[in-house]
Amino acid sequence: MQFQTNENKKVEIKVNGKIYMRHAIHTHFVHPGENYLDIFQKYVLPIYEPGDIVSCSEKIIALCQNRIVKREDVHIGFWAHLLSRFASHPTTGVGVGETIKMQYAIDKVGLLKVLYASIASAVTKLFGKKGVFYEIVGQEVSGLDGFYDHVWKEYGDIGIEMPANPSGVCNEVYEKLGVQMMLVDANDLGQELLGCSDSITLSEKELLGLIRDNPAGQGRQCTPLILIREKKTTKPSI
Repeated sequence: MQFQTNENKKVEIKVNGKIYMRHAIHTHFVHPGENYLDIFQKYVLPIYEPGDIVSCSEKIIALCQNRIVKREDVHIGFWAHLLSRFASHPTTGVGVGETIKMQYAIDKVGLLKVLYASIASAVTKLFGKKGVFYEIVGQEVSGLDGFYDHVWKEYGDIGIEMPANPSGVCNEVYEKLGVQMMLVDANDLGQELLGCSDSITLSEKELLGLIRDNPAGQGRQCTPLILIREKKTTKPSI
């Protein structure tokens, strides 16, 4: 098998003294309601070997689970308009600087918590600390993707929530297909492990080290699955 990665990404990576090879698996564009087991069966099983680990983007699992919020169902109110004016506007996706995500945050965790998070964020920014807003409102808000058509126009009018039961999904894939996997929320700025198969013996730090350069990319690559295989070294004959 020929291992191939996305542009500007390396096939090999060293983690904890071992060398691993990564292969970016190209898939079709995944739509809401598809079956993730079918996706793994089609794209992963033909090249998978025992001991491999597949890193999977949380987005395609969430889409398969229909964890979708439609723009038309988010009714933006006064507080979302006001508070979003004081939030930052990241270039990597939609943040609470956009009124629709601020309203989503209010709908999810309540206005009082969002007000508290906004005040705390404003104060801590004065001391150079960022990210406090999302620490307070939680992963469900920070993990919302979509409502952003800069890369995929299909995501312009939908928000994609975090997948439900990440570790359960990983264990289901292993039980039914024999594929070890980890579910990650990753981009070029950072990576987060959401869940993994119980059969995996590597630590969270090691697993994240395998994808620390975000080999899946964050453009239009359509490579949400990364096959990872430890490179076996042959001992020289005596």
